[in-house]
Amino acid sequence: MQESRLFKILYCLLDQGQATAVELAEKFEVSVRTIYRDVDALSGAGIPIYTEAGRNGGIHLMNHFVLDKAVLSEEEKQDILTALQSINMVQKISGGQTLQKLSAMFQSRAKDWLEVDFSRWGNSGNDNEKFELLKTAVIHCRSIRIRYAGSCEEVSERIVHPCKLVYKARNWYLKAFCTKKQGWRIFKLNRILELEILDEEFPERSFPAELMETSTGQDMQITLRFPGEMAYRVYDEFERTQVCRQADGSLIVTSCVPNDAWLMGFLLSFGTQVDIISPVSLKEMIAEQARLIYEKNKP
Repeated sequence: MQESRLFKILYCLLDQGQATAVELAEKFEVSVRTIYRDVDALSGAGIPIYTEAGRNGGIHLMNHFVLDKAVLSEEEKQDILTALQSINMVQKISGGQTLQKLSAMFQSRAKDWLEVDFSRWGNSGNDNEKFELLKTAVIHCRSIRIRYAGSCEEVSERIVHPCKLVYKARNWYLKAFCTKKQGWRIFKLNRILELEILDEEFPERSFPAELMETSTGQDMQITLRFPGEMAYRVYDEFERTQVCRQADGSLIVTSCVPNDAWLMGFLLSFGTQVDIISPVSLKEMIAEQARLIYEKNKP
């Protein structure tokens, strides 16, 4: 327990620069006397830690002190290298040199176990370029001009303040403040047709917690039946807990989904391999849409 607390004190001082014994005692729920004993233990272990009296006093580490690599276990070294390797999957990211230097310092090398490509099949890297531009805009708080294909509107041009890139349900989204709508919005990256980084900067701020979900808030509870041979697609689209296999091999799915234009196209993508059990109104809408498709495309 003491060893764990010693490391925590060390990391705290590395992060904050200094702290008082009282602050550390409250943080680690021990007495001030125990903190001073811990300081003596760290000093005895060769850590350049010292105390200073007075108004601006406290417990300090010597300037420019860094943790020796021996502090990290082999497993922790591998975790760090693996994390950097994962980050390095993004094109042109600066993690490559850092990964190389740490590998040399740790005398260890992370296994090449992961490959990430942000582009769609046949995209020729355009998605990767888009991702890189958005990453730059988010990190440096730069406004961007985008042409965006909305789900129900015509393609529109907007200037947005990008906040964060989010990966959810096999799709990438951009959380941003839209200056046109004067509100926070979530944009699907595939629908951003063009983008340009502007010179205009904006103050950094967080996406509102109440808007964290990509749902529009108009959700619908649906129950669907699929034949057993559609299991590969069902488990692609729905969580296992939402799927119940029947005695005849068919699959019953109960899920809460966004009630918007996406839902119609999603259900139609299953063709004749889906039976809408509820709500009945959705079943009628799909039947009418299928009739219109037939009328439009019949020979």
